[in-house]
Amino acid sequence: MIRIVGLSATLPNYLEVAQFLRVNPEMGLFFFDSSYRPIPLAQQYIGISEPNFAARNELLSEICYKKVVDSLRQGHQAMVFVHSRKDTVKTAQKLVDLARRYEDLEVFNNDTHPQLSLIKKDVMKSRNKDLIELFGLAVGVHHAGMLRSDRGLTERLFSEGLLKVLVCTATLAWGVNLPAHTVVIKGTQLYDPKAGGWRDLGMLDVMQIFGRAGRPQFDRSGEGIIITSHDKLAYYLRLLTSQLPIESQFISSLKDNLNAEVALGTVTNVKEACAWLGYTYLSIRMKLNPLAYGIGWDEVIADPSLSLKQRALVTDAARALDKAKMMRFDEKSGNFYCTELGRIASHFYIQYSSVETYNEMLRRHMNDSEVIEMVSHSSEFENIVVRDEEQNELETLVQTLCPVEVKGGPSNKHGKISILIQLYISRGWIDTFSLVSDAAYISASLARIMRALFETCLRRGWCEMSLFMLEYCKAVDRQIWPHQHPLRQFDKELPAEILRKLEERGADLDRLQEMEEKDIGALIRYTPGGRLVKQYLGYFPSIQLSATVSPITRTVLKIGLAITPEFTWKDRFHGAAQRWWIIVQDSESDHIYHSELFTLTKRMARGETQKLSFTVPIFEPHPPQYYIRAVSDSWLHAEAFYCISFNNLALPQARTSHTELLDLKPLPVTALGNNIYEALYNFSHFNPIQTQIFHILYHTENNVLLGAPTGSGKTISAELAMLHLFNTQSDMKVVYIAPLKAIVRERMNDWKDRLVSQLGKEMVEMTGDYTPDLMALLSADIIISTPEKWDGISRNWQSRNYVKKVGLMILDEIHLLGAERGPILEVIVSRMRYISSQTERAVRFIGLSTALANAGDLADWLGVGEIGLFNFKPSVRPVPLEVHIQGYPGKFYCPRMNSMNKPAYAAICTHSPTKPVLIFVSSRRQTRLTALDLIQFAASDETPRQFLGMPEEDLQMVLSQVTDQNLRQTLQFGIGLHHAGLNDKDRSLVEELFANNKIQVLVCTSTLAWGVNLPAHLVIIKGTEYYDGKTKRYVDFPITDILQMMGRAGRPQYDQHGKAVILVHEPKKSFYKKFLYEPFPVESSLRDQLHDHFNAEIVSGTIFHKEDAVHYLSWTYLFRRLAINPAYYGLEDTEAEGLSSYLSRLVQNTFEDLEDSGCVKMTEDSVEPTMLGTIASQYYLSYVTVSMFGSNIGPDTSLEVFLHILSGASEYDELPVRHNEDNHNEALTQRVRFAVDNNRLDDPHVKANLLFQAHFSRLDLPISDYVTDLKSVLDQSIRIIQAMIDICANSGWLSSSITCMHLLQMVMQGLWFEQDSALWMLPCMNNDLLGTLRARGISTVQQLLDIPKENLQTVIGNFPVSRLHQDLQRFPRIQVKLRLQRRDIDGENSLTLNIRMDKMNSWKNTSRAFALRFPKIKDEAWWLVLGNTNTSELYALKRISFSDRLNTHMELPSGITTFQGMKLVVVSDCYLGFEQEHSIEALVEQLVI
Repeated sequence: MIRIVGLSATLPNYLEVAQFLRVNPEMGLFFFDSSYRPIPLAQQYIGISEPNFAARNELLSEICYKKVVDSLRQGHQAMVFVHSRKDTVKTAQKLVDLARRYEDLEVFNNDTHPQLSLIKKDVMKSRNKDLIELFGLAVGVHHAGMLRSDRGLTERLFSEGLLKVLVCTATLAWGVNLPAHTVVIKGTQLYDPKAGGWRDLGMLDVMQIFGRAGRPQFDRSGEGIIITSHDKLAYYLRLLTSQLPIESQFISSLKDNLNAEVALGTVTNVKEACAWLGYTYLSIRMKLNPLAYGIGWDEVIADPSLSLKQRALVTDAARALDKAKMMRFDEKSGNFYCTELGRIASHFYIQYSSVETYNEMLRRHMNDSEVIEMVSHSSEFENIVVRDEEQNELETLVQTLCPVEVKGGPSNKHGKISILIQLYISRGWIDTFSLVSDAAYISASLARIMRALFETCLRRGWCEMSLFMLEYCKAVDRQIWPHQHPLRQFDKELPAEILRKLEERGADLDRLQEMEEKDIGALIRYTPGGRLVKQYLGYFPSIQLSATVSPITRTVLKIGLAITPEFTWKDRFHGAAQRWWIIVQDSESDHIYHSELFTLTKRMARGETQKLSFTVPIFEPHPPQYYIRAVSDSWLHAEAFYCISFNNLALPQARTSHTELLDLKPLPVTALGNNIYEALYNFSHFNPIQTQIFHILYHTENNVLLGAPTGSGKTISAELAMLHLFNTQSDMKVVYIAPLKAIVRERMNDWKDRLVSQLGKEMVEMTGDYTPDLMALLSADIIISTPEKWDGISRNWQSRNYVKKVGLMILDEIHLLGAERGPILEVIVSRMRYISSQTERAVRFIGLSTALANAGDLADWLGVGEIGLFNFKPSVRPVPLEVHIQGYPGKFYCPRMNSMNKPAYAAICTHSPTKPVLIFVSSRRQTRLTALDLIQFAASDETPRQFLGMPEEDLQMVLSQVTDQNLRQTLQFGIGLHHAGLNDKDRSLVEELFANNKIQVLVCTSTLAWGVNLPAHLVIIKGTEYYDGKTKRYVDFPITDILQMMGRAGRPQYDQHGKAVILVHEPKKSFYKKFLYEPFPVESSLRDQLHDHFNAEIVSGTIFHKEDAVHYLSWTYLFRRLAINPAYYGLEDTEAEGLSSYLSRLVQNTFEDLEDSGCVKMTEDSVEPTMLGTIASQYYLSYVTVSMFGSNIGPDTSLEVFLHILSGASEYDELPVRHNEDNHNEALTQRVRFAVDNNRLDDPHVKANLLFQAHFSRLDLPISDYVTDLKSVLDQSIRIIQAMIDICANSGWLSSSITCMHLLQMVMQGLWFEQDSALWMLPCMNNDLLGTLRARGISTVQQLLDIPKENLQTVIGNFPVSRLHQDLQRFPRIQVKLRLQRRDIDGENSLTLNIRMDKMNSWKNTSRAFALRFPKIKDEAWWLVLGNTNTSELYALKRISFSDRLNTHMELPSGITTFQGMKLVVVSDCYLGFEQEHSIEALVEQLVI
């Protein structure tokens, strides 16, 4: 709710104003008439009946003078109100003349004022001659045309008593609280330039002016005098008795206001516009005084509510706006559609009449004088008049300061405005005071008008004119002409003389950049100036562009633009950020194909090259080239240019072959020929697609690629292939690969209930959350995995039998091959095909995808023959889909998303008023904001709970189970939220409510499209961009995600058709129109991620030589696409030789990078892995990460440094740093133990570091997103720390290894090592108990475990022993027994250490780790570390896990002479303070004895 408080002078029709403000008249209305004035007001009304104009004016001045002098004689100040700026000075001078004539000058004297001499100095500084002249006689003038400094000075002089009389216009009564004892209104006629004639002073002005009479605290009374013509006396007396109500002036600006509402999205049709008009004061007054608004009584009788009149007003305004192209008005439906022009007018506050002018005058090609003349015709300047006394000066100004031709000359109104515009840019000096005020008035509006014209040209796609208008925008902002020297933008720093000489010598920026300091000094004939010019050249914003072009199809190019800043950033000149317009134009047609605003921040300018990526269309016949321009938004002549040539661009061949859907009779499930299989399905017949491919899937061994739209039953098709495998090779395994964890979860839940239990099969899940043990994998019939997990497992396929036992591989959503994680998908398929060729055991591949443009290449790569390729059109959905694409032009993301909420609500009301609706948004924040807006719109329709489908008692029961506050709020109105920030319980609850139609609307993030099969009748995609924390910009969703979201529309058993409404950014509308109906080709993205995959194959022994690597590449999808779309991959020569050298180069470069990072060692013809490479492959880490470990970890690395190294792992590159999270990070830096780099608070690695420290310090995280982020950071950290420990161990560094193990314990327990007591691992621990235990010398859980249960109570005082004992049972009590054994191996004497480990507390029957603060389940493990604590050397490391007992052994290093300091340290990987040290020295002595 917004509370409105209205303040006003006494109003005659205050009840109507109260009604307009929606005030409760009983409680909220307070009306005080003039009798409540704090100072009584004496009012005089004087009427002049003199008919002669000159005589009347003379008499007016005489009467005014007498009243003023009377007041001054009584020691009061007086204010005289006149009605034009010119009249203020004339009246003031007339008063002075009359004082001279009547010899009353002594009354106007201020000589006795104590501050006179002091303030006189300030007055003399003014440029206003009249102000200085009149000050000596204690008279002042005040009007809006004066400079602000002069107005402020005058107000100060009057309030301090130095001015006795102030002659002013009515603006003073409104704007400034300056009371005086006597107020005189001299005449009541004022000139109205719009009407072109005279009108009477309004009642509101009279009341406001009289309100200035009498000064509280100083006066006992005030005096108000109005001098008017005799015939107006009665009118003003009626005002006195408050008989004339105030009227609305809204109709005059109805068009502009209606346009603003349409642009904002609050008004979308005539009905809403009439409702909006109903909130205005106009609608109230129209009914009470219709004649004043041109409404006859007959109309009122016919339509008492005047709804038809309101409708007519709205319709007329809408037609006018439609004609001006400010919106589209569909008269048939009554709908309004905002246009770019309307939005620009609203944003820059441009009047409707100005837009009409621009529509008429703006052309594709214009010169300077035409542009300035067009601007001078703006209705914003219509009040400017030509005055005779200004002509001489204007003539002079045209000749001296106007470089551009002035059309119409100085005597013409538009000519005068043109001169003043040029004068403003030229920074000219003006003498005539009226010109000074006109120039100030013009300059106030000039910048926004220029910006509006620039945006208009940009939206029309006129390249030349857009750049021209942008020049003028900057010229106005900087007050520098485009033809002047660019360094004039540093005119506050560089001397004017240097700039003048640079212009005279014609030294442009490029030439100056190439010159040396001394040459520049010689050029301007001032040696020190050379250094100065060179210095400021370095500050001048300059960027370098380079671009790569990748054809996607024959008509669409993807452009990757690299922007490299090449200037020195200085906050004084560049602020926090510099904005650049990126424009792609056709060299021949002057058309803009793409434009976007790129923001370069200070940090980006210091760092590496910035990358942008966008798509542009290309047409046949090809133009010779496209130009890419980057033009600064604020610096003149700061631009960069890049030319893309199409001469040798090879476009991919256009070949999209679709499979026809045959008109077959639906196949019954009895065709499976197996009762158990038939019982799996709850339908009687397969759908048309399943019917067509049934035979090949169920009765043959052929590989199959099935491309079909989402929702067409592809999963069941895959099940047919599984059932075939169970029929023919029941000992072989099925591997189902899904690219997203959410799909794996969905598949697990679906098959667990429906398939596995019925068929008696075993199934395991392999994701980041679950890693099954070896036994489970060996016994599993179905393995469901993410690509990463299967990649990690199949890397060592030679030693893993279950990898060789795979008979069927199902690849779901295989079109995601082109997405970010596509390379992994590509590698595992290529590897499985390679394994199949090596073991000679056929693996059947089933690829499932959406409709594909290049299905043939994918099929070829998967080994699918012609008989197994099915690529159905997007239109063959079981439920037809109706798609609506709507564009929204807003430049900035958040306001644009906001403007989409009303259309989203309208779409629900239109397309799916009662059926389920899914709304996809880009972020968790947007789910909340969208839901709240929908609730608001529903409430304004007086149906706040229209989306709720359950009774109140059920709702209350549901709400009591919800933990998330926002979700609880929205569920009350039948709207659910769904995103990764919700806990599992809340998420499942929302899914269940939506699936059972208890709530109608679900607002969710894009992940829901993949993970949960919750179809709806209507899908709304609200915005197609998301914030990419890595690049700090909004980027587009992959087209595959959009298709997947759309695929959720239409429920097979309920709907005849589904509906999808896609709300996009206007410039991208045509792109989506094209690709939502044309299948998108899938390209390989393996080339950029070859390093890690090559490293894995080198470690596993698949690649020994360069030739092996080239052979390995020939199995990939990349190899297939290289020949088809060479330009996409930067391949110029497509002949066999060119392809071969391209692959060799690719392999060589990758090998060299791996060698530089220390992961492989290359010799002349072979390549072998190093320790770092092996660790990278084993722990599935990036080669960049292990390289960084190798160079940063040392023998005595501290905990703080380890934490920095861990946070710096490239695995955390993708950790999102959202908008404004740098502020949360800054707050966290104050609360954590170790300092981080405060200049990089928006860096994901700094955030990871802070999250770790917050976890160890058990801090409350600022927002729920951080909780989710912490989970993912901790999840990744385990394997990264284990890799770090392996690197330390391999290097023989004992101290670093132990420190790193402590870091892993800290991650598991959420405690600091040593700083926190290890006793905090116990859930029941509190400060009192901790103090008691410390006093008894107990500091670890291990010590507590050693105390017998019966003695515990005496140790812990009055704390309940049962609670402590229960907690202690969760921890293992390990006993270690060691025995040395001498062995003779190959004639060499060696010592073997036999180790027996027992869990003494047998009641702890699980090896599950007890770690409350770690988000995932983990098993306990132990490190056996053999090392020398004296020399800090590590000899051997072994990682073990066991449930009750374990026997193992370790070899002591040979060649050691002394065993002094040698110990076996047993370290837990999850519990703090569980270390055990055992001396080897003593065992050796016993052995010797």
